[in-house]
Amino acid sequence: MIKKPENSINLKPFNMEFEPCPDSNYIKLHRVSYEQDGRRKSWDFIKVHDSVAVLLADKEREELILVRQFRPPVYMREGTGITYELCAGITDKELPLEEIAREEILEETGYNVETEDIHKINSFYTAVSFAGSRQTLFYAEVNDNLLQGEGGGIGNEKIEVIRLPFSEIENFMFDETKPKTPGLLFALIWFKRQRDTGRK
Repeated sequence: MIKKPENSINLKPFNMEFEPCPDSNYIKLHRVSYEQDGRRKSWDFIKVHDSVAVLLADKEREELILVRQFRPPVYMREGTGITYELCAGITDKELPLEEIAREEILEETGYNVETEDIHKINSFYTAVSFAGSRQTLFYAEVNDNLLQGEGGGIGNEKIEVIRLPFSEIENFMFDETKPKTPGLLFALIWFKRQRDTGRK
């Protein structure tokens, strides 16, 4: 069973309103034209930031550290908008990816992990039909000694830190009532494979 904090926060939105978005700091709409096999084509896409994501494991407690937050686009599709995700953030700074990952870990989960303890797993492209952004996935191990705050994000972010017991990973993966990202599913498959082969 997923473990939520004792003082669980309310992620439910209220008084939602929809309006045109003529400009954004986070996404830009573009159209590209090109020739392919003698035919002229065009494709509309959005330009977004690349990102980092981190799978955090507390091996002493035998739990993974995940986050839960409200995502308006998911709300428009399934009605709650509460998603289960890896600790993650956009790469909008001129810093090494490991340093951006370290900052996100501290801000979202409260763990202070050194960059040399953050290990790259892989990178991949997401939303390839309309965005094509690249996400780099990392792994790090945490424990109570590294906990320096409650996490929860910064500014207007409202993020809940949750714990997934190792024994519940497979059940969680196939539970469609808990919306989750492909990056999280990939990370869980990787972690489970590492444990099954004795590497983690």
